[in-house]
Amino acid sequence: MNDIRIRNWNELNDAVFCDSWFAPHGRFRGPFLFRGMANAGWDLQTSLMRLGGRYHAVEGSLLRNFRKYGHGRADSRDSFWHWLVVAQHHGLPTRLLDWTVSPLIAAHFATDDLAEFSSDGVLWQVDWVQVHEALPDDLKTLLRGERAYVFTTAMLDKYASSLAEFDAKVAAGGAPVPLFLEPPALNERIVNQWSFLSLMSPSMARLDEWLGANPGLFRKIVIPASVKLEIRDKLDANNINERMIYPGLDGLSKWLKRYYSPLNLLELTYSSPDGNEERTVAIIERIENGILSVRVFAGNEPPRVTRIQSCENGGWHDLEDRRSIIVKPRPRAALTRAALDYLEHRPDDPM
Repeated sequence: MNDIRIRNWNELNDAVFCDSWFAPHGRFRGPFLFRGMANAGWDLQTSLMRLGGRYHAVEGSLLRNFRKYGHGRADSRDSFWHWLVVAQHHGLPTRLLDWTVSPLIAAHFATDDLAEFSSDGVLWQVDWVQVHEALPDDLKTLLRGERAYVFTTAMLDKYASSLAEFDAKVAAGGAPVPLFLEPPALNERIVNQWSFLSLMSPSMARLDEWLGANPGLFRKIVIPASVKLEIRDKLDANNINERMIYPGLDGLSKWLKRYYSPLNLLELTYSSPDGNEERTVAIIERIENGILSVRVFAGNEPPRVTRIQSCENGGWHDLEDRRSIIVKPRPRAALTRAALDYLEHRPDDPM
C-alpha cells in the first residue's frame, strides 16, 4: 500500500524521514520531494487543467501573452524556461506543480487551510531520482553531463526552446513522462520554501495517474483531520509558518490570523433516527493519537465529555455514542455562548 495514515507528530516525522539515507552522497539527504495538500481527496491536476475546456490548446497563448505583456516587469534573461517559472510563480495557469524538499514545509500546506481543517490532509512523497530513470535517453544524458539529479531552467534551455519542441522530443520516446526542476531563486519565498516544480509531457498527462502506474516511486502520508491540530501547533513551534514561508507583511498577517483563530472550538452535528439534526459546540480538551477528548455543550443541557475521531472514509465518529457526526471548525457565534462562558471561568485558565 502506498498510503500511510499517521496518528501523531512522531509518526509523521518517522514517515517522512524513513529511508532518507542517500548512498551516492553518503548523507541523510533522501531523493524525495513532497507536496502538501489540505484535502486528501484532491488530485494532482495542474492549474492549467483546472481552466477546463480545451486547456491544452490555450497553453501557448497564455505563455506568449504573458511574455509579451510582462516584458520589462520580470528578469527573464530571454530564457523560455525562466519565463515559465516566473509565470507559475505569479499565478498564471501552467502545467507545473509546486513541490518542496522539506517535508515540514509540505506539512504546513497540508494544515494551513482553516476551511479544510475538518478534512484529512496529505503529503505526496516522490522519489525524483527513480522518476527520472523513466526519462528518454537524451534527457538522462543531459543530467549526467551536468552531474546532476534534477534539472534547472538553464539545462532545459539547452534541450528545447518551447513546450511544443519539448513535447515533440519527449513524444518520440512513446510515453508520457514527468520531470522535476529546481527553479531559480526569484525571491525569498522560493528560497524559504525550498521549492521544486514538476512538469508532465504532454500537458494533458496527469502526474498522479503516472505515479499510480508506477507505485514503487511514491507514497501518500495522510494526516487525519483529528491529528491536524497537533501537527499544526508543532509546526508553529518549529517556526514553520506563513511568517517564514511568505516573507513580508502579508505573510505576517496570514500567520497571525491563523495563529489566533479558535481552532479548539468545534461544531458537531448529530443526526437522530427521525432525521433531525442537533448542532452542538465542543471544546477540545486533549488530543492523543488522533483521538480528541472534547467537552460538548448542547442547548441548556449540562456539558458532557466524549471522544471523537476522524475516519479513513473522510467522516467523523463519536466513539462513546458510537454515532457518525459532522465536524466543522470555528462554530457559528450563536452556538458558542455556553462554551465561551466555560472558557472564561474554568479554574485552570491562567488569566
